[in-house]
Amino acid sequence: MSPSGSPWSLSLVFLLGMASQGISCLSRCSCQYLEVNCTGQQLQEFPVDIPLDTRQLILAANNISYLPAVELSFLADLVYLDCKKNLLGDDLDFTFIGVARLVYLDLSFNNLSQVTFSTFSHLLSLVVLKISDNPNLVAIEKDAFANNTWLRHLDVSRTGLTFLDTSTVRDLPNLRLLGLSDNLWHCNCFFLDFITWMMESDVHFPDADNITCYTPAGLRALRMPAAEEQLHFSCLTQLHKQDFVFVGLVGFCIFLAGTMAAWLAGVCAVIYEAHASKGEEEGEEEDTA
Repeated sequence: MSPSGSPWSLSLVFLLGMASQGISCLSRCSCQYLEVNCTGQQLQEFPVDIPLDTRQLILAANNISYLPAVELSFLADLVYLDCKKNLLGDDLDFTFIGVARLVYLDLSFNNLSQVTFSTFSHLLSLVVLKISDNPNLVAIEKDAFANNTWLRHLDVSRTGLTFLDTSTVRDLPNLRLLGLSDNLWHCNCFFLDFITWMMESDVHFPDADNITCYTPAGLRALRMPAAEEQLHFSCLTQLHKQDFVFVGLVGFCIFLAGTMAAWLAGVCAVIYEAHASKGEEEGEEEDTA
C-alpha cells in the first residue's frame, strides 16, 4: 500500500474532515479549520461568537469602527488579523492587550489618527504591520514600536505623516522593509537626520521613487537623495534668519552680562574707596585727639 493510502494517512484525513464539518461558523462568514473570513459582509460591529481557537481572522472591507479589547482577548491564539478597509478611528490604545501572539496585523485603509506607545506595545511577536492609507494619521510617537523588536515589515505609506523620528525605526533590529511613499514629508533641517538614515540603512524602501518631499515649496516632489544633498548644504553650511536672531540674542546677552559685571565692579570700587577714605579720616581724627 502506498504512503498516501496508509491507515495513518486515511485516519488523519478522516479526523480533519470531521473537524471541518464540526466548525460552527458565523452567519455571512466563511470558516475553515482555524480561520474565519468575513470579508465584505457590511458588518457594523466586531462579530461575536468567533470560535476561540481561531488563528486567522479576516474582517476586511466592512464598516467596523471599534475593536473591543475584551472580545479580542478571548482569541488568545490569534496570529493573523486583517482589518483593512474599515472605519477604525482614533483610540486603539490597549486594544490588542490580549492577543500577544499576533504576528500579522493589517489596519490599512482606515481612519487612524495617531500611534502611541500603548497602541501596539503588547504585540511582542508582531512581524508585519500595515497602517498605510490612513490619510488622517499625522503622528507616530518616537517610542511607538519600542516593544515590537521582531517587526520586519512596516508600511506607513499614503498617510498624513509629515515627520518621523529616526529612532522610531532605526532601533528596530529586524526591520527589513519600510513603506514611506506618498506622504506629506516636511523636508527641513529636523528631518535631515531621518533622510540620512534612509540613505545609509540596509532597509528596503519599496516604491522609493515616490518617497518625496511635500514641503517646503522649494523642495516639492524632490526625491530623498537630492533632498539630502540640498539640506546638507542649507542646514550645515548656512545660517538662516532664526540662526542670526539666535546669534544676535546670545551676543546681546554676553554684552549685557559684561556691562553689568563692569558696573558692579565700578560700584564695588567706589564703595571700597569711600570706606577706605572714611577709615583714614577717622584715623587722623584719633591722632589729632
